[in-house]
Amino acid sequence: MSFETIRANDVINYIGHPDVLIIDLRNKEDYLKGHIPSAVNIPYENLKDEIISLKQKRLLILYCDRGNISLMAARDLAKYGCRVKSMYGGIRAYYGRLETGAY
Repeated sequence: MSFETIRANDVINYIGHPDVLIIDLRNKEDYLKGHIPSAVNIPYENLKDEIISLKQKRLLILYCDRGNISLMAARDLAKYGCRVKSMYGGIRAYYGRLETGAY
């Protein structure tokens, strides 16, 4: 299985879409400081515990701080048959609106 990468600012097209789950792979503290709207927080080290619930028909869009962790996670999830895209450059490359708090 393979996965795609998307540009950071293209993620705006997926925010709030019912068939898409945007996943912030950073730790809880960084997520609370600012995350992409509608993103859920699943830290990378907890991702394997969530694979069964993530292996749905929805498209998964992953991001982290700089993009390296999301690439590894996308590769892993694609092996399990998930439809997945990794956001190139991570949240540091994203210039859209951020939400804070709301865990």
